[in-house]
Formats: sequence, C-alpha cells, structure tokens
Amino acid sequence: MNRVLVDTGFLVALGIARDPRHQAAREFLENYTGDLLVPAPVVGETCYFLSTTGKVRLLDWLSGPQCKVFDLPAVAYTDVGEILSRYTALDPDFTDAAVVWFAQETGCRAVLTVDKRDFNVFRVGKNKRFEVVAWCE
Repeated sequence: MNRVLVDTGFLVALGIARDPRHQAAREFLENYTGDLLVPAPVVGETCYFLSTTGKVRLLDWLSGPQCKVFDLPAVAYTDVGEILSRYTALDPDFTDAAVVWFAQETGCRAVLTVDKRDFNVFRVGKNKRFEVVAWCE
C-alpha cells in the first residue's frame, strides 16, 4: 500500500480555494490511492492559515478513511529538539522537525510539501533522503 506524509503547505493549498496550488492539490488527491499520514502538529499549523469554515472542512476531511492523523507523544520532544539543533542553519520550525521525526518512526520518506528546499536537505535514519512527491509546479 502507498503512504505519504503530509506537510502543512499541501493542506493549506487544499483548504484555500484561491491558493495557486489548490487545483493541483485536489487533482493529486483524485488520483492518489493510499494512506495520507498527517502528524498532528501539521493540523495545528494548517489551521492557523484557514478560516473557521476552512478549519471545519479540514477536520471533517481528516476523519476520512484515507487520512491517518498521528499525535506527537511528549517522549518525542527531546528527539524533535535534536532534529531542530541538527538543522539549525535552515532555521526549521517545530512542525518540520516533527514531520522528520514521524518519517523516522514510520519509515515513510515520501512527503507532500511545498518546502522542497528544506526537505531536500533533511535526512531520515541513516542519511536517507526524503522523496518529495511532485504534486505541483
């Protein structure tokens, strides 16, 4: 079965109709079969950018069968802090570090993101690159 980690930029594009990547996000989902792995910090960060109506639509959509939302356990905070320290030159945010942590935990290196620069630098496990999924130009 296919599975891909979902980062904030993809969900923002999906949730805002006027976003220039909105149609590309919709088309990706129409053609994708597999699980969408969504770290909970991504949900919180995405909601910051959406209207109340958009937040409600996102939360309803995330409860669907294709989406698997994962909480970030408190025991992971030290590891996330180490990831932040490792990539300090990129000035990553908490959510990006949490996505990297989830990739390490799940073994899933495919990611839907608009943040190609950072996810081309981040590494998983023993120096494995992320597979940035092409879904928009």
